[in-house]
Amino acid sequence: MKKFDFDFYKNRKILFGISIGLMVIGLIFNFIRGTKMDIQFVGGAMIKYSVDGEVDTDEIASLVKEETGRDVSVALSKTFGTDANQVTLSFAGNEAVTLDEQQAIAQSLSDAYADRTFNVVESSSVDPTMGAKFFQKCLVCLLITFVILLVYIALRFKKIGGLSAGVTALIALVHDVLLVYFSFVIFGFSINDIFIAVILTILGYSLNDTIVIYDRIRENRKLSPTKSPDALPGIVNKSLNQTMTRSILTSLTTFMALLVIYIVATVYGISSVQSFALPMMVGTIVGCYSSLCIAAPLYTMWAVHKGEKSKK
Repeated sequence: MKKFDFDFYKNRKILFGISIGLMVIGLIFNFIRGTKMDIQFVGGAMIKYSVDGEVDTDEIASLVKEETGRDVSVALSKTFGTDANQVTLSFAGNEAVTLDEQQAIAQSLSDAYADRTFNVVESSSVDPTMGAKFFQKCLVCLLITFVILLVYIALRFKKIGGLSAGVTALIALVHDVLLVYFSFVIFGFSINDIFIAVILTILGYSLNDTIVIYDRIRENRKLSPTKSPDALPGIVNKSLNQTMTRSILTSLTTFMALLVIYIVATVYGISSVQSFALPMMVGTIVGCYSSLCIAAPLYTMWAVHKGEKSKK
């Protein structure tokens, strides 16, 4: 197994700068494109059709807007295992699509595509108030998750400064959440329940990596002949280099599995799987990076600062 000898603590400013640079890029994209909120969170209506053959999403959007007078978002995907396509019409706002409007839309599509048959697969609507409440509950869920993780890490690693270990691990997790969010913005995916699922999955994945590193720091600190805070950067660097191979290989195998899933989803046009696999690939990389390059160096800075303060 390859042994590394990289000084994470000495190069912490460069490592932090890479993360800050990525966040600035994400903020620029967020400012330019904005955040696409799914009707699950903002309310609206959705109609899903099954159709044989190819259709043009821009033309369908124009036809539906002309028929209903409402702005519509059109998504096209393939039905797995068949040659049929699925056309999803999403209407933002607080008005449901009436039965008459559905029939008028179906007739308009049939007239435009005489050689195609549009069959309604699903039709639903979400009240804006209910959507907002659902979004708030998801945010509360994330907040509770952060609090539980902070308490767990603080108790588990109290011998090496539980609070500092917990807070720095939490900062790394917030770093992961922000970069995954920016990946949704950059790739043009809507913020919906899949986003929440990706975030919760990445939290568990990244935290597991961070805990392995903290475990190694604790063991190496036990074996260290000196307990002085001045020796901590060396102990942390040693621990990070010992666990780096494991972190990289684990992330790489996970990334490759997600890549295969994404390729299959792209071939068959399964947009829901694409919007899960692609941000998960990003989250796998940033989760590995934050555990090695954010959480541990921040923890070391905290401990060294605390040691210097106690000396004074």
